[in-house]
Amino acid sequence: MKFTDEIKRRRTFGIISHPDAGKTTLTEKLLLFGGAIHEAGAVKSNKIKKGATSDFMEIERQRGISVATSVLAFEYKGTKINILDTPGHKDFAEDTFRTLTAVDSVIVVIDVAKGVEEQTEKLVEVCRMRNIPMIVFINKMDREGKDAFELLDEIEQKLNLTVTPLSFPIGMGYDFKGIYNIWEQNVNLFTGDPKKDIEDTIEISDLSSPELDKLIGEKSADDLREELELVKGVYPRFNKEAYLEGNLQPVFFGSALNNFGVRELLDCFVAIAPTPRPKDSDSRNVKPDEKEFSGFVFKIHANMDPKHRDRLAFIKVVSGTFERNKNYYHVRLGKNLKFSSPNAFFAEKKEIVDISYPGDIVGLHDTGNFKIGDTLTEGEILNYKGVPSFSPEHFRYINNADPMKTKQLDKGVDQLMDEGVAQLFTLELNNRKVIGTVGALQFEVIQYRLEHEYGAKCTYENLNVHKATWVEAKDIKSEEFKEFKRVKAKYLAHDKRGQLVFFADSQFSLQMTQQKYPNIKFHFTSEF
Repeated sequence: MKFTDEIKRRRTFGIISHPDAGKTTLTEKLLLFGGAIHEAGAVKSNKIKKGATSDFMEIERQRGISVATSVLAFEYKGTKINILDTPGHKDFAEDTFRTLTAVDSVIVVIDVAKGVEEQTEKLVEVCRMRNIPMIVFINKMDREGKDAFELLDEIEQKLNLTVTPLSFPIGMGYDFKGIYNIWEQNVNLFTGDPKKDIEDTIEISDLSSPELDKLIGEKSADDLREELELVKGVYPRFNKEAYLEGNLQPVFFGSALNNFGVRELLDCFVAIAPTPRPKDSDSRNVKPDEKEFSGFVFKIHANMDPKHRDRLAFIKVVSGTFERNKNYYHVRLGKNLKFSSPNAFFAEKKEIVDISYPGDIVGLHDTGNFKIGDTLTEGEILNYKGVPSFSPEHFRYINNADPMKTKQLDKGVDQLMDEGVAQLFTLELNNRKVIGTVGALQFEVIQYRLEHEYGAKCTYENLNVHKATWVEAKDIKSEEFKEFKRVKAKYLAHDKRGQLVFFADSQFSLQMTQQKYPNIKFHFTSEF
């Protein structure tokens, strides 16, 4: 197979949603179609002890939430599909924002009863900023929820999207009869029997045929005809160009738990979703079909395998091919590195791969060379943009609870911070360590992982900080900057890269500081 054909058959996408909308369940069902797993584990049911394929950290199994972004790949109808499943919980939003830098398109999952929720709004906004193509999947149609048109309005208004339904539900909740697939013009009847993996579809291209009445009953058939007329009148026709430019979002209905409507989503996705896209770097735009390899680290995960203390750096291949045992240039460190066992992911199994193509995600064993945002090339000096650190909102001092384990604690904190779980700051005044996170749940995750993966115990103390901002001064020798450092000495810290950070204890004091020192800039992300 030629290099360009390999690129054309790849689709790399992320699934985003509010917690509990059924994202992990949908991921499972997609893997089922790819033949990657044979029975899908329900996330909530205690009967199945399997646990969902993509939730592999102990703390995720206990709570039934996804904390880390996992990478899953499978083949479907000759297409190689890479899914990045992201945490929905808002405390882990930062991980999700970073993952969105590595995907070419997105599927947004919405719960039929709850509609558009706050976390979905934030994530969709990030996708819209980057013009990432989106497909919407409205989930849990077998439960009572909002009317289909009401939901479509809500998606248009709250998420600011232009939608066009490519399938439409017949009834909902108790009366849920199935869906009419507008994209393929057929009817899919809902049996409610989850043992039937894939339901039979009945080809109905002519809606006025009496066969429809026989299938779903006269009343439902009349309702459906009316609703589809309305859909035609109100919503724009599907246009692939508009979808790829991020200006039109197709909508599908279904129930992931019952594996219903998932095949339609997948078939349409394979047909319309973008192949790997070009990406901007600080010096030029890089196209996927260039001969030379380049890629960037968007995630680092320590201890993927509890038996081995290893770190895996996840790299998205942007251009060229990544080959095993070949030397690549690490731009930030300015040195060449060689990887003897690059991993690819196939459901929950890792396999060593000899060659990877644009769109693929490769896991590299890392002994501490990588940080999030690093770029690897075949020698060209370029850096990919857009993998920021956000200003944290929760701050605590971290203290060592077991003096005998100082070394383990330092190593653990160091590695978890490289993973981007949270950010570490060191106060200038007394060198005390402060951890800043985007969500409060992360403190628990850090404490849990330090104890279970590094054998170190820590305690926290509250610290009253409203926001941490990165400080940029035009002239560090100026009197203004010296005065700022003297007056604010007890509020200054350094992040892991040694950049100066100012801790403001309230919104008011931040504004006052900005007014008082007009030549100093205060940034909310570390990427300036």
